[in-house]
Amino acid sequence: MSQTVDRALSILPLLAQGPADLGQVADRLGVHKSTALRLLRTLHEHGLVYRQQDQRYRLGARLFALAQEAVENLDVREIAHPHLAALNNECGHTVHLAVYEENEVEVLYIDKVESRYPVRMYSRIGKPVAITVAAVAKLLLADLPEAERRTIAEKLDYPTYTSRSTPNAAAFLKELALVREQGWATDLGGHEESINCVAAPVRGADGRVVAAMSVSAPNVVVTAEELLTLLPLVRRTADAISREYSGNTPPKEARA
Repeated sequence: MSQTVDRALSILPLLAQGPADLGQVADRLGVHKSTALRLLRTLHEHGLVYRQQDQRYRLGARLFALAQEAVENLDVREIAHPHLAALNNECGHTVHLAVYEENEVEVLYIDKVESRYPVRMYSRIGKPVAITVAAVAKLLLADLPEAERRTIAEKLDYPTYTSRSTPNAAAFLKELALVREQGWATDLGGHEESINCVAAPVRGADGRVVAAMSVSAPNVVVTAEELLTLLPLVRRTADAISREYSGNTPPKEARA
């Protein structure tokens, strides 16, 4: 990377900690004040930094606008799909990606990679999930603030799909609290007696859950206990999607 570009980019995380004057910027970069001033002027011209009346510099509004625009244009499905396909190729089972539709109080499947086995679970992209039992729904709702979780739980119906279905709001809230604490979720015969599912969250740069992914399989293909052994793999896949979606790259040592 160009030394000039590297120095200019180094100013941004410095100002993210709070306003700084020319001397502080020069000292942090280890350069003369004239060099720091040229860099700050260039960033100022592009709206990335702003000079206050007290002559200190802070991050500019253009930087926040660019960040917001980038987030709005991110397609979590496009980013996640290669990871979902790789997971499906490794384990062979159905892989889903789901998101929460706040206005509709629904959780929808937005992507699916079909099982390679002849016996499969039925699901369709764009179809709402069984919100009170589905593992992906539990993850998405568990991330909401407690008051919002309670409000949603109290307005939901609780169909008895199977003997393992969530019976009422109190049980649902207890399950969401557990999911929030452990960071993953299951549906072990809650929607269909013969279908089990394990799920993990996809997080954005702010740590909030933006989507949830899962692996599902019928009992005749794999038992619930055997499916649960895939949880570490599912969580690693979700973490890889999260890193790519949020732009957070692990340190070289961690990747190694």
